[in-house]
Amino acid sequence: MPDIHIHREHHLGFKEARKVAFAWAEKAEEKFDMECTYEEGGTEDLLTFSRSGVKGTLLVDGHQFEMKAQLGFLFGAFKDRIEAEIGEQLDALLNAPHPAGKKAAADKKKPAEAAATKPAAKAAAAKPVTKPKKA
Repeated sequence: MPDIHIHREHHLGFKEARKVAFAWAEKAEEKFDMECTYEEGGTEDLLTFSRSGVKGTLLVDGHQFEMKAQLGFLFGAFKDRIEAEIGEQLDALLNAPHPAGKKAAADKKKPAEAAATKPAAKAAAAKPVTKPKKA
């Protein structure tokens, strides 16, 4: 199976990087009919996404995004196009303006309020996130 590996460094900090990952997950669910699960951790988060013919992960921390995906046979023929589009989406989200006003308002929310405002499918953080072991 063809693999996609995308790595992006950033200077957003962990809280802003988490917001970018949520935005990417929402776009993937809407545009590509992906099923996404977001697991929050203390220093890194893990977004798992899948649909027929595609499965993968997006590891997010305060300094980088690392996406790994496996494509099924049919999607394998479009590997370069898929990888380019995902890379462009991440770049656009990472380079989008992140106004301080919105950040300050979001930071003032109490933890219970913040959890209540997240979509239920993404708020499930049942287990601690650990960095996948490299082979």
